[in-house]
Amino acid sequence: MRRIIIGLAIAAAAAVGAHAQQPRTIITEVRAAIAAKDFAKGEALAEADRAARGVTSELIEAMSWLARGTYAAGQLDEAARFSADTYELAVDALKTRRMEDDRNLEIGLGAAIEVEALVRAARGDRSSAVYFLQREIEKYGNSSVHKRLQKNLNLLTLEGQPAPALDAGEHLGPAVPALEDLKGNVVLLFFWAHWCPDCKTQAPVIDALLQKYRAQGLRVVAPTQRFGYIVRGTNADPDAELRHIAKVRDQSYPFLRDEAIPVGEANHLRYGVSTTPTLALVDRQGIVRLYRPGNMTEADLDAAIRKLL
Repeated sequence: MRRIIIGLAIAAAAAVGAHAQQPRTIITEVRAAIAAKDFAKGEALAEADRAARGVTSELIEAMSWLARGTYAAGQLDEAARFSADTYELAVDALKTRRMEDDRNLEIGLGAAIEVEALVRAARGDRSSAVYFLQREIEKYGNSSVHKRLQKNLNLLTLEGQPAPALDAGEHLGPAVPALEDLKGNVVLLFFWAHWCPDCKTQAPVIDALLQKYRAQGLRVVAPTQRFGYIVRGTNADPDAELRHIAKVRDQSYPFLRDEAIPVGEANHLRYGVSTTPTLALVDRQGIVRLYRPGNMTEADLDAAIRKLL
Protein backbone atom coordinates (compact mmCIF):
# COMPACT_ATOMS: atom_id res chain seq x y z
CA MET A 1 0.00 0.00 0.00
CA ARG A 2 2.79 2.42 0.88
CA ARG A 3 4.41 1.72 -2.51
CA ILE A 4 1.15 2.54 -4.31
CA ILE A 5 0.62 5.79 -2.43
CA ILE A 6 4.22 6.94 -2.89
CA GLY A 7 4.07 6.07 -6.60
CA LEU A 8 0.91 8.07 -7.08
CA ALA A 9 2.37 11.00 -5.17
CA ILE A 10 5.38 10.99 -7.50
CA ALA A 11 3.07 10.86 -10.52
CA ALA A 12 1.00 13.71 -9.13
CA ALA A 13 4.12 15.78 -8.53
CA ALA A 14 5.30 15.17 -12.08
CA ALA A 15 1.92 16.21 -13.47
CA VAL A 16 1.88 19.33 -11.31
CA GLY A 17 5.19 20.44 -12.78
CA ALA A 18 4.14 19.90 -16.40
CA HIS A 19 2.70 23.39 -16.93
CA ALA A 20 5.37 24.98 -19.11
CA GLN A 21 4.68 26.09 -22.68
CA GLN A 22 0.92 26.40 -22.10
CA PRO A 23 -1.18 29.56 -22.63
CA ARG A 24 -1.73 31.59 -19.46
CA THR A 25 -5.03 30.65 -17.86
CA ILE A 26 -6.18 30.27 -14.27
CA ILE A 27 -5.20 26.62 -14.58
CA THR A 28 -1.63 27.32 -15.72
CA GLU A 29 -1.21 30.13 -13.19
CA VAL A 30 -2.34 27.91 -10.30
CA ARG A 31 -0.13 25.07 -11.52
CA ALA A 32 2.84 27.43 -11.70
CA ALA A 33 2.24 28.42 -8.08
CA ILE A 34 1.97 24.77 -7.09
CA ALA A 35 5.20 23.93 -8.90
CA ALA A 36 6.85 26.63 -6.77
CA LYS A 37 5.28 25.01 -3.67
CA ASP A 38 3.37 28.26 -3.05
CA PHE A 39 -0.03 26.78 -2.32
CA ALA A 40 -1.25 29.95 -0.60
CA LYS A 41 -0.61 31.90 -3.80
CA GLY A 42 -2.38 29.23 -5.85
CA GLU A 43 -5.41 29.43 -3.59
CA ALA A 44 -5.40 33.23 -3.73
CA LEU A 45 -5.30 33.14 -7.53
CA ALA A 46 -8.26 30.74 -7.59
CA GLU A 47 -10.25 32.90 -5.18
CA ALA A 48 -9.58 36.03 -7.24
CA ASP A 49 -10.65 34.27 -10.43
CA ARG A 50 -13.85 33.08 -8.75
CA ALA A 51 -14.63 36.61 -7.58
CA ALA A 52 -14.07 37.96 -11.10
CA ARG A 53 -15.69 35.26 -13.24
CA GLY A 54 -17.75 33.06 -10.95
CA VAL A 55 -17.46 29.28 -10.86
CA THR A 56 -16.16 28.24 -14.25
CA SER A 57 -15.04 24.80 -15.37
CA GLU A 58 -11.48 26.14 -15.56
CA LEU A 59 -11.70 27.20 -11.91
CA ILE A 60 -12.90 23.72 -10.94
CA GLU A 61 -9.94 22.12 -12.69
CA ALA A 62 -7.56 24.66 -11.10
CA MET A 63 -8.94 23.76 -7.67
CA SER A 64 -8.37 20.10 -8.42
CA TRP A 65 -4.70 20.86 -9.10
CA LEU A 66 -4.46 22.40 -5.64
CA ALA A 67 -5.81 19.14 -4.25
CA ARG A 68 -3.28 17.11 -6.23
CA GLY A 69 -0.41 19.44 -5.41
CA THR A 70 -0.98 19.46 -1.67
CA TYR A 71 -1.40 15.67 -1.70
CA ALA A 72 1.89 15.24 -3.54
CA ALA A 73 3.50 17.51 -0.93
CA GLY A 74 2.17 15.32 1.88
CA GLN A 75 -0.26 17.96 3.18
CA LEU A 76 -3.16 15.59 3.66
CA ASP A 77 -5.47 17.97 5.53
CA GLU A 78 -5.14 20.61 2.83
CA ALA A 79 -5.53 18.00 0.09
CA ALA A 80 -8.75 16.78 1.72
CA ARG A 81 -10.04 20.35 1.96
CA PHE A 82 -9.29 21.19 -1.66
CA SER A 83 -10.69 17.90 -2.94
CA ALA A 84 -13.92 18.39 -0.96
CA ASP A 85 -14.29 21.96 -2.26
CA THR A 86 -13.62 20.84 -5.84
CA TYR A 87 -16.06 17.95 -5.57
CA GLU A 88 -18.82 20.23 -4.28
CA LEU A 89 -18.28 22.73 -7.08
CA ALA A 90 -18.14 20.00 -9.73
CA VAL A 91 -21.31 18.26 -8.57
CA ASP A 92 -23.14 21.58 -8.53
CA ALA A 93 -21.87 22.37 -12.04
CA LEU A 94 -23.17 19.03 -13.31
CA LYS A 95 -26.71 20.26 -12.67
CA THR A 96 -26.40 22.51 -15.73
CA ARG A 97 -23.50 21.02 -17.74
CA ARG A 98 -22.67 17.66 -19.27
CA MET A 99 -19.34 16.21 -18.27
CA GLU A 100 -18.85 14.67 -21.73
CA ASP A 101 -18.99 18.17 -23.23
CA ASP A 102 -16.67 19.77 -20.68
CA ARG A 103 -13.14 18.40 -20.37
CA ASN A 104 -12.18 20.79 -17.56
CA LEU A 105 -15.15 19.66 -15.49
CA GLU A 106 -14.33 16.01 -16.16
CA ILE A 107 -10.73 16.49 -15.05
CA GLY A 108 -11.75 18.43 -11.95
CA LEU A 109 -14.32 15.91 -10.75
CA GLY A 110 -12.10 12.91 -11.47
CA ALA A 111 -9.15 14.46 -9.63
CA ALA A 112 -11.31 15.44 -6.65
CA ILE A 113 -12.55 11.88 -6.23
CA GLU A 114 -9.06 10.47 -6.78
CA VAL A 115 -7.42 12.71 -4.17
CA GLU A 116 -10.13 12.05 -1.59
CA ALA A 117 -9.54 8.31 -1.98
CA LEU A 118 -5.77 8.73 -1.84
CA VAL A 119 -6.00 10.80 1.35
CA ARG A 120 -8.15 8.14 3.02
CA ALA A 121 -5.70 5.41 2.01
CA ALA A 122 -2.69 7.49 3.12
CA ARG A 123 -4.30 7.92 6.52
CA GLY A 124 -4.55 4.15 6.83
CA ASP A 125 -8.26 3.85 6.08
CA ARG A 126 -8.03 1.68 2.99
CA SER A 127 -11.51 0.18 3.39
CA SER A 128 -13.05 3.66 3.47
CA ALA A 129 -11.13 4.60 0.31
CA VAL A 130 -12.36 1.46 -1.46
CA TYR A 131 -15.96 2.03 -0.39
CA PHE A 132 -15.78 5.68 -1.49
CA LEU A 133 -14.47 4.76 -4.95
CA GLN A 134 -17.07 2.00 -5.35
CA ARG A 135 -19.82 4.47 -4.47
CA GLU A 136 -18.52 7.04 -6.95
CA ILE A 137 -18.24 4.41 -9.70
CA GLU A 138 -21.90 3.58 -9.11
CA LYS A 139 -22.72 7.27 -9.61
CA TYR A 140 -20.46 7.92 -12.59
CA GLY A 141 -19.98 4.47 -14.11
CA ASN A 142 -21.50 5.56 -17.42
CA SER A 143 -19.44 8.73 -17.68
CA SER A 144 -16.04 9.69 -18.98
CA VAL A 145 -14.45 9.50 -15.50
CA HIS A 146 -15.22 5.78 -15.13
CA LYS A 147 -11.76 4.60 -16.25
CA ARG A 148 -9.99 6.98 -13.90
CA LEU A 149 -12.06 5.89 -10.92
CA GLN A 150 -11.65 2.21 -11.81
CA LYS A 151 -7.88 2.71 -12.09
CA ASN A 152 -7.76 4.08 -8.56
CA LEU A 153 -9.94 1.28 -7.24
CA ASN A 154 -7.72 -1.28 -8.98
CA LEU A 155 -4.61 0.27 -7.44
CA LEU A 156 -6.09 -0.43 -4.03
CA THR A 157 -7.68 -3.82 -4.68
CA LEU A 158 -6.61 -5.63 -7.85
CA GLU A 159 -3.24 -7.07 -6.81
CA GLY A 160 -3.80 -10.45 -5.16
CA GLN A 161 -7.14 -10.99 -6.91
CA PRO A 162 -8.02 -13.20 -9.91
CA ALA A 163 -7.42 -11.32 -13.16
CA PRO A 164 -10.65 -9.94 -14.64
CA ALA A 165 -11.64 -11.74 -17.83
CA LEU A 166 -10.82 -10.14 -21.17
CA ASP A 167 -13.46 -9.35 -23.77
CA ALA A 168 -12.16 -11.31 -26.75
CA GLY A 169 -14.80 -10.43 -29.34
CA GLU A 170 -12.83 -8.25 -31.76
CA HIS A 171 -9.09 -8.59 -32.13
CA LEU A 172 -5.99 -8.25 -34.24
CA GLY A 173 -3.59 -11.14 -34.64
CA PRO A 174 -4.29 -14.58 -33.16
CA ALA A 175 -7.53 -15.34 -31.34
CA VAL A 176 -7.54 -13.97 -27.80
CA PRO A 177 -7.07 -16.81 -25.31
CA ALA A 178 -9.16 -16.82 -22.16
CA LEU A 179 -7.04 -16.01 -19.11
CA GLU A 180 -8.34 -19.26 -17.61
CA ASP A 181 -6.71 -21.12 -20.51
CA LEU A 182 -3.42 -19.31 -19.90
CA LYS A 183 -3.04 -20.63 -16.37
CA GLY A 184 0.36 -22.25 -16.05
CA ASN A 185 1.92 -19.26 -17.84
CA VAL A 186 2.94 -15.85 -16.55
CA VAL A 187 0.90 -13.31 -18.51
CA LEU A 188 1.81 -9.68 -19.08
CA LEU A 189 -1.17 -7.53 -20.10
CA PHE A 190 0.08 -4.49 -22.02
CA PHE A 191 -2.70 -1.92 -22.48
CA TRP A 192 -1.72 0.55 -25.20
CA ALA A 193 -3.14 3.16 -27.56
CA HIS A 194 -2.23 3.94 -31.15
CA TRP A 195 -1.62 7.63 -30.33
CA CYS A 196 0.46 7.00 -27.18
CA PRO A 197 4.18 7.97 -27.24
CA ASP A 198 4.81 6.46 -23.80
CA CYS A 199 3.51 3.12 -25.10
CA LYS A 200 6.10 3.25 -27.89
CA THR A 201 8.77 3.92 -25.25
CA GLN A 202 7.62 0.88 -23.25
CA ALA A 203 7.49 -1.42 -26.28
CA PRO A 204 11.22 -2.30 -26.58
CA VAL A 205 11.29 -3.25 -22.89
CA ILE A 206 8.38 -5.66 -23.34
CA ASP A 207 9.86 -7.04 -26.55
CA ALA A 208 13.21 -7.74 -24.87
CA LEU A 209 11.62 -9.44 -21.86
CA LEU A 210 9.28 -11.50 -24.01
CA GLN A 211 12.23 -12.83 -26.00
CA LYS A 212 14.17 -13.43 -22.78
CA TYR A 213 11.46 -15.33 -20.92
CA ARG A 214 9.13 -16.78 -23.57
CA ALA A 215 10.68 -20.25 -23.22
CA GLN A 216 10.04 -20.11 -19.47
CA GLY A 217 6.34 -19.45 -19.95
CA LEU A 218 5.91 -15.69 -20.36
CA ARG A 219 2.99 -14.67 -22.57
CA VAL A 220 1.93 -11.19 -23.67
CA VAL A 221 -1.61 -10.06 -24.47
CA ALA A 222 -1.91 -6.44 -25.63
CA PRO A 223 -5.43 -4.98 -25.37
CA THR A 224 -6.21 -1.71 -27.10
CA GLN A 225 -9.32 0.20 -28.16
CA ARG A 226 -10.67 2.72 -30.65
CA PHE A 227 -10.80 6.41 -29.79
CA GLY A 228 -12.70 7.74 -32.81
CA TYR A 229 -9.72 9.34 -34.53
CA ILE A 230 -6.39 8.59 -36.21
CA VAL A 231 -3.38 10.74 -37.17
CA ARG A 232 -3.43 14.33 -35.83
CA GLY A 233 -6.89 13.82 -34.37
CA THR A 234 -8.58 13.23 -37.71
CA ASN A 235 -12.01 11.68 -37.18
CA ALA A 236 -12.23 8.10 -38.40
CA ASP A 237 -14.93 5.47 -38.75
CA PRO A 238 -14.39 2.16 -36.90
CA ASP A 239 -12.98 0.28 -39.90
CA ALA A 240 -10.54 3.06 -40.78
CA GLU A 241 -9.35 3.29 -37.18
CA LEU A 242 -8.86 -0.47 -36.95
CA ARG A 243 -6.69 -0.34 -40.08
CA HIS A 244 -4.73 2.48 -38.49
CA ILE A 245 -4.24 0.47 -35.28
CA ALA A 246 -2.91 -2.44 -37.34
CA LYS A 247 -0.54 -0.08 -39.18
CA VAL A 248 0.78 1.40 -35.91
CA ARG A 249 1.23 -2.11 -34.52
CA ASP A 250 3.27 -3.16 -37.56
CA GLN A 251 5.40 -0.01 -37.52
CA SER A 252 5.98 0.53 -33.80
CA TYR A 253 5.21 -2.83 -32.19
CA PRO A 254 6.38 -5.48 -34.67
CA PHE A 255 6.82 -8.02 -31.88
CA LEU A 256 3.04 -7.90 -31.36
CA ARG A 257 2.21 -9.19 -34.84
CA ASP A 258 2.10 -12.75 -33.47
CA GLU A 259 0.43 -11.82 -30.17
CA ALA A 260 -3.28 -11.45 -29.42
CA ILE A 261 -4.58 -7.88 -29.41
CA PRO A 262 -8.16 -7.57 -28.12
CA VAL A 263 -9.79 -4.40 -29.46
CA GLY A 264 -12.56 -2.88 -27.37
CA GLU A 265 -13.35 -0.40 -24.64
CA ALA A 266 -14.69 -3.02 -22.21
CA ASN A 267 -11.20 -4.26 -21.29
CA HIS A 268 -9.94 -0.73 -20.70
CA LEU A 269 -12.93 0.02 -18.47
CA ARG A 270 -12.51 -3.22 -16.52
CA TYR A 271 -8.82 -2.59 -15.90
CA GLY A 272 -9.23 1.14 -15.34
CA VAL A 273 -6.99 2.19 -18.20
CA SER A 274 -7.17 5.97 -18.00
CA THR A 275 -3.38 6.01 -18.36
CA THR A 276 -1.47 4.38 -21.20
CA PRO A 277 0.47 2.28 -21.05
CA THR A 278 -0.98 0.26 -18.19
CA LEU A 279 0.67 -3.02 -17.25
CA ALA A 280 -0.81 -5.94 -15.34
CA LEU A 281 1.20 -9.04 -14.49
CA VAL A 282 -0.70 -12.27 -13.86
CA ASP A 283 0.91 -15.29 -12.21
CA ARG A 284 0.62 -18.94 -13.24
CA GLN A 285 -2.52 -19.35 -11.10
CA GLY A 286 -4.29 -16.43 -12.78
CA ILE A 287 -3.77 -13.96 -9.90
CA VAL A 288 -2.82 -10.34 -10.55
CA ARG A 289 0.55 -9.72 -8.89
CA LEU A 290 1.29 -6.29 -10.33
CA TYR A 291 -0.94 -3.49 -11.62
CA ARG A 292 0.90 -0.42 -12.84
CA PRO A 293 -0.47 2.57 -14.77
CA GLY A 294 2.41 4.19 -16.65
CA ASN A 295 5.82 3.03 -17.79
CA MET A 296 8.16 0.63 -16.01
CA THR A 297 11.91 0.35 -16.45
CA GLU A 298 13.30 -2.85 -17.89
CA ALA A 299 15.03 -3.63 -14.58
CA ASP A 300 11.82 -3.23 -12.54
CA LEU A 301 9.63 -5.19 -14.93
CA ASP A 302 12.28 -7.91 -15.32
CA ALA A 303 12.45 -8.31 -11.55
CA ALA A 304 8.66 -8.52 -11.26
CA ILE A 305 8.43 -11.16 -14.00
CA ARG A 306 11.37 -13.18 -12.70
CA LYS A 307 9.71 -13.59 -9.29
CA LEU A 308 6.75 -15.33 -10.95
CA LEU A 309 8.57 -17.69 -13.33
